[in-house]
Amino acid sequence: MMATAFQAQFDKAQPFTGWDALPDISILDEGRRAPPELPAAMFGPAWGELQRLATDKGAPVDYVALGWLTVCASVIGSKRRAVPYPGSSWEEPSILWLGLVGDPSHNKSPSLDPFQNILRKLEDEKTDEHEAALSAWRADCERAKVERTAWQDAVKTASKDGLATPPLPANAEEPNEPKRRRYFVQDTTPESMAAILLGNPEGSLMIRDELAGWLTSFDRYNPGGRTYWLEAYGGRPYTIDRKGSPEPMRIPYNGVNVIGGIQPGKLADCLLQTTDDGMAARLLFTWPARPAWVRPASSANLHGFEAAIRRLELLDWDMATGKREAVRIELTADAANVFDRCQQFYRDQEVDAGGLLKSFIGKLSGLTLRLALAAEFAAWAYRGGTEPRSITAETLEAVADFVAGYALPMAERVYGDAALPAVERNAATLARHIRKQQLTRINARDLRHTAKLPGLRDAEPIDAAIAALVEAHWLKPDPNREGGSVGRQRKDFIVNPAVQESK
Repeated sequence: MMATAFQAQFDKAQPFTGWDALPDISILDEGRRAPPELPAAMFGPAWGELQRLATDKGAPVDYVALGWLTVCASVIGSKRRAVPYPGSSWEEPSILWLGLVGDPSHNKSPSLDPFQNILRKLEDEKTDEHEAALSAWRADCERAKVERTAWQDAVKTASKDGLATPPLPANAEEPNEPKRRRYFVQDTTPESMAAILLGNPEGSLMIRDELAGWLTSFDRYNPGGRTYWLEAYGGRPYTIDRKGSPEPMRIPYNGVNVIGGIQPGKLADCLLQTTDDGMAARLLFTWPARPAWVRPASSANLHGFEAAIRRLELLDWDMATGKREAVRIELTADAANVFDRCQQFYRDQEVDAGGLLKSFIGKLSGLTLRLALAAEFAAWAYRGGTEPRSITAETLEAVADFVAGYALPMAERVYGDAALPAVERNAATLARHIRKQQLTRINARDLRHTAKLPGLRDAEPIDAAIAALVEAHWLKPDPNREGGSVGRQRKDFIVNPAVQESK
């Protein structure tokens, strides 16, 4: 057992005689690499207000800006698709999955509240329209019952007189119940989500305060839950055969955008240390540093964001065939050349990558098109003017810079650093506790019974974390027996004074 081995090493320790090295302060950050800086160009004319909104919320601008782009993608929904080359059968839907990684103090949820409130306002405005549609539907159902009864009487008469069976009138069939417009959902099963999408052909947005709850719920209600959500990233038609139902549920557009916050440790446990089935690679992660507190000089103007969302909501499908079809948005010739360079860059990066990072790089071509589609239309919706009919080279250059300079290094940070072994995460927790409490001495038993730190409730992880801090020159054993008595020595440790001096 680790605890037994640690006790044996402690019993052999010599009394404290001084420090021979400075403490490794990087252990406070669990050895994490610095996050990349978010490029501004991809966010177009909204960037200034996005910065002000982030300051208002005391949140990193990364959360706010990428959250904004994901909300825009969800409102665009099934009505537009990105196409790299003229006549190409390759299409990418307007679907983004965004993971906001950070500790609880990073204000992940507050950074999304303004956009969520706008979507909630739009849903509320649809209430009267929905109630009117329900009223008309109920009337049509009553009419259908009357028509069906009349038809049944006509069938009986025809049968009695030896005549042909009269056809069922169209208005004798009860119409489908109208569905409420759902701009976003917060907690739903796959079957419930499918039912929502059946009535919302535009698609919808999943917003979760805790993404871990969603990631661990996939197979809770249905063994095919994980498969369903993997499919929901693609925006393709989807069919669900329901037990007890004579007809399958056919969803023309199984497309769900996703935004959720998650803590690094939970991310490691529920996603990064599981079998790679492509789920992690579908998520665009942002894990910025916590910004310094800055008193807002002025509040962000939310009217521009609301006007943009309303403009995106008014987009319509291509109805040339009589059915809802996405309008194909192609890259301009210059943008296609930029995309070609992106393709080669991604292939080069994939050669030396492995594991989750390799899977993520494999999806970068599609992600680039999705981001470009969202960025092009978000910029147009925010500034107004003529609706885009193509994706420009300027937009694709901005997206390419974002992917190469931000998304890729951020993925390396998340896949590598969030998945650190528990002992390193626990050592960082203990190190922060020592600094915060300005401790000069600790005792392993006291930590267990009084400090009650996350992940450090039992003897074995406490011993392992202390051993890591000893190796990092934060602590040195100071064995002693209380009152000079015989028996097992107390697990006392001296804290290196340079720990506090390095603040």
